[in-house]
Amino acid sequence: MVVYKKIALALVIAFGFFFAASSVFNPQQSALVGVIALLVTLWTNEALPLGVVSLMPIILFPSFEILSTKATTVNYAHPIIYLFLGGFLVAIAVEKTKLHVTIAEKILDIFPQTPRAMIFSLAMTSGLLSSILSNTTTTLLLITIAIFITDNEKLKLRFALAIAYGASIGGILTPIGTPPNLVLLGIMEENNMQMIPFFQWMMMVAPLVIVMIGFMSMLLGIGVKEIKVAREKQVMQMTQEQKKVLALLGGLIFLLILNAPIRPYWNGLGLSESGILLGFGLILFMPPFKILTWEDDHHKVPYAIIMLFGAGFSIAKAFSATGLADKIASYLLDMTTLSPIMLLFAIAFMITFATELTSNTALISIMLPVIYSISQQAGINTTLLMMVATLCASYAFMLPIATPPNAIAMSSGVVHVKDMIRYGIVLNLAGILVIVMVAEFFWKGVFF
Repeated sequence: MVVYKKIALALVIAFGFFFAASSVFNPQQSALVGVIALLVTLWTNEALPLGVVSLMPIILFPSFEILSTKATTVNYAHPIIYLFLGGFLVAIAVEKTKLHVTIAEKILDIFPQTPRAMIFSLAMTSGLLSSILSNTTTTLLLITIAIFITDNEKLKLRFALAIAYGASIGGILTPIGTPPNLVLLGIMEENNMQMIPFFQWMMMVAPLVIVMIGFMSMLLGIGVKEIKVAREKQVMQMTQEQKKVLALLGGLIFLLILNAPIRPYWNGLGLSESGILLGFGLILFMPPFKILTWEDDHHKVPYAIIMLFGAGFSIAKAFSATGLADKIASYLLDMTTLSPIMLLFAIAFMITFATELTSNTALISIMLPVIYSISQQAGINTTLLMMVATLCASYAFMLPIATPPNAIAMSSGVVHVKDMIRYGIVLNLAGILVIVMVAEFFWKGVFF
């Protein structure tokens, strides 16, 4: 009965948005608004499985003459999806060999056994792991370790939040760390924009990650200085399988660095990054590695998330094809009268707080085509504006529904909504400020 109510609610919301949009947009655009409202509601209230909802555009878009079946389904085989698939195969190997536990122990050993140092080390570990694993996987793997380090409830709360927030912060460090990053690359490729190479992305984002992890650790460390904490040190010897995966990760990073152009000195290898990631993922099934087997490990691939990517790319394509992106951009064009830095602040603020209430992947799929149109009409650097919006979609720290790491922290039982809001609103505002400052004074001078 609850499922029926959730589906009925989604339909009511969809029809409401359709009729409201009809007063402003043409019938095709209004239908798209209604379908998106339906999808976002079903993603949010989880009335149907994620993968099922994500496949619905293939039925709904042709039915309402938004896109043809062929134009919709082609988005479910987007090259960026294979970048993600390869990255996740590597992540499965890390998890299977328990290399992440060894890495976590090594990092924790570096820092003193004080509350503040432990918060920083947990946040750093979570951030680094989430740059190669999904932030959901990272949080799930580390949260149990974090809350069993101490019996003090105040520290449990801060350790759990350090893991969750660290995963969200670190997820932006690489293009494969979190889904919105891949949506951005997919839309850039769709619009024939110059792509951001893997290593260049890391160089651009690293200062932001470092500042935010440091600030978040200091914020969570307030009021715990006098609490004693002791962690039982585990002696971890690397297994042969872990060494193989570590060697493969080293080779992958080295090849990605070589593939990244450093103009005017080096033009890069010119290889497809989707092909590189997928290739390294497939090597894990082959001798001499043979870390993964299809029979045991294929079910660990998040096919529902892959379908979500396809839905996101389909929505972005529909926004452009129906002219809805240009129409909304024309209404938002007044924002372009702001100075460039104030426009960055406006976009960052809007995305950060909007993603608290809905899927960051769905939101960024909807907003990036609009932001693309705004930047084109206003003559502003498109990549800069889209990059700021994408990173802000991952920096929502206030509510459990904002990102999976937040929800996982809540499910641990040591974090309450009021605690998350109290710390989260400070981090939201800090994230907006730091992202805009990095974009305005670092990216513009070095990369754009």
